[in-house]
Amino acid sequence: MSILSVRKGIRLMDNSSNRIDRAFMVAKRQGQKVFMPFITAGDPSLEDTAKLMAAMRRGGADIIELGVPFSDPLADGPVIQRASVRALNNRVNLDKVLTLVSGLRSDGTLKDTPVVLLIYYNTIYVYGLDRFVEAAVKCGVDGVVVPDMPLEAGRDLRRYAAELGLHVIGIAAPTTGTGRLEEISKYASGFIYYTSVTGVTGVRDSLRNELAAEVSRVKKITDLPVLIGFGIGNKEQARQAALIFDGVIMGSALVKLVEQYPSEILPEQLEQFVAQIKEAISNI
Repeated sequence: MSILSVRKGIRLMDNSSNRIDRAFMVAKRQGQKVFMPFITAGDPSLEDTAKLMAAMRRGGADIIELGVPFSDPLADGPVIQRASVRALNNRVNLDKVLTLVSGLRSDGTLKDTPVVLLIYYNTIYVYGLDRFVEAAVKCGVDGVVVPDMPLEAGRDLRRYAAELGLHVIGIAAPTTGTGRLEEISKYASGFIYYTSVTGVTGVRDSLRNELAAEVSRVKKITDLPVLIGFGIGNKEQARQAALIFDGVIMGSALVKLVEQYPSEILPEQLEQFVAQIKEAISNI
């Protein structure tokens, strides 16, 4: 029996109805690059997160990546690890994150801005794979990045997600071999998240010279857009990355702002930062 036959109120979606696909279509038509900023849900609070997501949208974010706090975030560096600890201390969990996204969809705050969850596989597994996909789609989530999920282990999640139109983003790294990259591209949807370095998230001093050749290799294998993340911390690095990639992902630099500024002025600071990055990667 199809999982769809036992679900109520879920509309089967084709890929053209996913907000991520529409965002890339608009960017391509306008000759623009895509910017996907990241923050952790519940840091410094869920109420603040709602304001920060609205601020990022106003600043020009094309896609918003929202981290689901986890106790052992292996792919994250110290900045985002601290954000997860703060959010967990606020008792933020997956249900609360989904409710947050649902509320922002319902009140029109996010409008058509795609939302991607950065979520670790254990959180999904404990929640239930099909239950998670159903809840995520109902609440207005458009895609997921699961950094600790091996390709082989994600078969069922990808199957459920494909039926309901949720993108499971492919992840590739400089060390990903050609054969493995072909497998990742075969099963990925939405876009490819390419990490600029091996290791964990965090701002780096500079971008590697090899990135242009690496993205060329990826582009020969997949027609999906390729976004670069890990290590991009300022507008000059973002501009350099956008010259060769379809878009840019930034996380630690934004989370540092959350640590630095009080809640009263944080949305304004974040909006200005996002606007500066968006301007830097536009019209290049």
